[in-house]
Amino acid sequence: MDEVKNMDVDAKVTAVHAVAAIIAGYASYALSSGLIGALGKNEVLAVLIGLIILYISGNISERLFGKEEVGGFKGWLWSGIVPFFFLWMLVWVVFYNFSIM
Repeated sequence: MDEVKNMDVDAKVTAVHAVAAIIAGYASYALSSGLIGALGKNEVLAVLIGLIILYISGNISERLFGKEEVGGFKGWLWSGIVPFFFLWMLVWVVFYNFSIM
């Protein structure tokens, strides 16, 4: 029964990070393509914003589900960071590619 509960928490952590990754991907696209005129094209800020959103989503997950339930850094790595990174890059690249067409 504990494994089912742990898998449920893993799925919820992944879902939180997936939503955050979509937001981070669009924000990174907006910053790197110059959509925000005052900031210009700024790839460094785009990456920094993505990492800040990752950190915030990790803290949200720990507060929602508890540090022990998330599984510490190892649990956060596989259920949060890895899905976040791949989805963040995917969304960023898709938006960027559609903007140059």
